[in-house]
Amino acid sequence: MSRHFPVIDLEPFCEPQVSAGLRLDIVRQVASACEETGFFAVTGHGVPRTAIADLVALSYDFFDLPLGEKLEVQRPRPEQNRGYIAPGEERLARLRGDETPPDLKELYTIGPFDLPDTPYFTGPAAYPSFAPNLWPTRPAGLRPALQAYWHELDRVARKLCRTFAEALELPSEFFDQYIDKHISQLRIMHYPPPAAAPLPGQMRAGAHSDLGMMTLLYSDNDIGGLEVMNRTGRWVRVPVIDDAFTVNLGDLMMRWTNDRWRSTLHRVVNPPEAANDLSRRLSIGMFFIPNYDAPVVPLSGSGETSRYPPVTVADYRTSRFASTASRPAAQ
Repeated sequence: MSRHFPVIDLEPFCEPQVSAGLRLDIVRQVASACEETGFFAVTGHGVPRTAIADLVALSYDFFDLPLGEKLEVQRPRPEQNRGYIAPGEERLARLRGDETPPDLKELYTIGPFDLPDTPYFTGPAAYPSFAPNLWPTRPAGLRPALQAYWHELDRVARKLCRTFAEALELPSEFFDQYIDKHISQLRIMHYPPPAAAPLPGQMRAGAHSDLGMMTLLYSDNDIGGLEVMNRTGRWVRVPVIDDAFTVNLGDLMMRWTNDRWRSTLHRVVNPPEAANDLSRRLSIGMFFIPNYDAPVVPLSGSGETSRYPPVTVADYRTSRFASTASRPAAQ
C-alpha cells in the first residue's frame, strides 16, 4: 500500500500485554500518517462483521422507503444534525467557502442517546449538541442496529485517542477529559445511481475537510467513491479495504496540534457513466467530536507560536456546519 494511504493494524495496541516496542511502532505509524495526509485505514479494530452488515442492510431498507415516509423524520433545522436529510439539502463545499450545486446524496443521522437528565445535557448550552434523535418506525431493526454500531465505533475512537496522545508525546489519557461527554454524530450517507447528468461542479459530496476530531468511515464500494488531495495538490482515490475503517482527521485536531497534523481536503466523486448501474453506494461515518465545552488550545512546542486562538468545540463547529444546508429545512 502506498505511503500516502497506510493501513495500520490496531489489534496489538488493544492487547493488555502488548510489548512496548510493538506499541511504539503502532504509535509511530499513526503519527506519520497524521503528519503526511491525515488519512489512513485501521484493521484489527474488533468491530464484529455482523454489526456492520446488519446496519448496511437496514440502511438500504430505510433509503428504499417512499420519500414521504422518510420525511417524517426530516431534520428540523439546519444546525440540528438529526434525522433525514433529503437530496438537494446539503452542500459540503460550503465548509471551505465554495458555492456549488447540492451534493448528490441523501442522509440519515443520529447523535448521542440514553443521556442523563442533567443540565449539561438538557440546558441551553447543550443545544444543538444533544438535540433529540428522530427515530424512524421502519425498518424496525434500524434503531438497535445504529445503537450497537455507535457503541462499537465509540470504543474504537477512544482507543485512537489514546494512540493520538502517545503520538503527540502526551500522557495516554490526555484526551480522555475532553471526550467523556462527546457530541459525535453517526451519519449514514446514501449515494443513489445518477438519475441525470450532474450539473457543472456538482458531486456526490463537494470538496471539504471535516470539522471534528476525527472521522471513522465504512464504505461498501468505491464506484464513485472517496478521493483525498495529497501534498502535491493531486486527487488520490481512497481504496475500500476489506474489514477496515478509513480514518481521517478533522479541523479541530489540526488546530489542537497547531498544524502539525493535517485535516485534509476530500470529496466523493461521481461514478463513470458506464458504471452508473453499479454505483449505488453507502458510507457510514462516525464523526467523532469532543465535549461541546472542551477548550481546544493549540499544543505548541517550546518557542513555537500558536497559530490559532483557543476556542471551545461548540463555538467552532456549530455555525460552520449549519452553513452546509442548501435551504432551510421544514420547521
